[in-house]
Amino acid sequence: MAIQIPRGTQDILPGDVETWQWIEQKAYDLCRRYNYQEIRVPMFEHTELFLRGVGDTTDIVQKEMYTFEDRGGRSLTLRPEGTASVTRAYVSNKLYGQANQPTKLFYIGPMFRYERPQSGRMRQFVQFGVEALGSADPAIDAEVLALVMRFYEELGLKNLKLVINSLGDTDSRLAHREALVNHFKPRIHEFCNDCQDRLEKNPLRILDCKKDRDHELMGTAPSIHDYLSTESKAYFEKVQSYLTALNIPFVVDATLVRGLDYYNHTAFEVMVDGEAFGAITTLCGGGRYNGLVEEIGGPETPGIGFALSIERAIMALEAQQAKPAHNQAIDCYVVTLGEAAKDKGVELVYQLRNAGISAEKDYLDRKMKGQLKAADRLHAKWTVILGEDELAVGKVNVKNMETGEQTDVALTDLVSHMKQQVEGGNES
Repeated sequence: MAIQIPRGTQDILPGDVETWQWIEQKAYDLCRRYNYQEIRVPMFEHTELFLRGVGDTTDIVQKEMYTFEDRGGRSLTLRPEGTASVTRAYVSNKLYGQANQPTKLFYIGPMFRYERPQSGRMRQFVQFGVEALGSADPAIDAEVLALVMRFYEELGLKNLKLVINSLGDTDSRLAHREALVNHFKPRIHEFCNDCQDRLEKNPLRILDCKKDRDHELMGTAPSIHDYLSTESKAYFEKVQSYLTALNIPFVVDATLVRGLDYYNHTAFEVMVDGEAFGAITTLCGGGRYNGLVEEIGGPETPGIGFALSIERAIMALEAQQAKPAHNQAIDCYVVTLGEAAKDKGVELVYQLRNAGISAEKDYLDRKMKGQLKAADRLHAKWTVILGEDELAVGKVNVKNMETGEQTDVALTDLVSHMKQQVEGGNES
């Protein structure tokens, strides 16, 4: 029996991988403009990092992590998200000591969560994320929000919706926490086991429960906005004023809490309305996480970031029929007839590739008709035909597959001739 792919994973094949490359290149280009530098962190970390960084009351830590012991008895976990790992790298490598601050980083890579696979939710998925560490200026909150909105806009997505909230500072959160406990405690027995467990540990997470979201107490729960300190209110108002100045539309939603324990102050999600999703669907989430660096052993450092799923971005593009077409044509296909020509063809293809020209040849001993069909399937712009007669006089026949124009070119001049043709075609 053939070995099957693990559940919740996918093979990204030629024809589809070009879309991934295109999206990733958009991310690279945008981060360059915003002066964010790439960081690459390990795919697995010590489990303690996620217990302390993500939070032991989160679904990720309680239910979804791929955790294992190595041969030395150490508990390791495949990274379920990127912020904790990037923050750990920031501390481990003392990036807070560098002259250029704040430290502005981005990453693109696979994450792993053990959850029920469904459309847009895989066990191995790819995230593009941004982290800005070292500044408590609300202007950098606006910068991060502007970056992620611009990313989706440059992909060509429409009907985007930016939803923001403030989770407040420590004092605000403590006051709101007490109010939530008093609100839910008398009837907590009506809620799921997870919510009952969260009541004392992190009651804010009850508001994020999918099972009990329709319970009547959810709609009457105390709002964080009623408990924001003067400083927290001023901070959130400043973020909103920057977004308004940048002409970035947004909606304030006091019920937005996000699913990770480390968030405070600004929290946000980017949503899209697409028929294929059936409803408005979250594409991206993030927020400010002042305190996370200290939690994992670093100095007091404010931070803010976001993470988005490349898979969900592709789903949105497909739903809006905005998925780009990719030109997979090669520059030329070398057709050879006879053993001597076949041997020479190996050299010609090598020389063309070294000159920056995409080239291919036959490796299946096909007749001329079969080779021309192969050239057509590869959308070759030119064919180079070399047979015994051409080899005898030191020439090849070069055919423009679009116009049908044919030219005899000396073998010694083929590379320079093709470079001229390709560069001329690119200019046009």
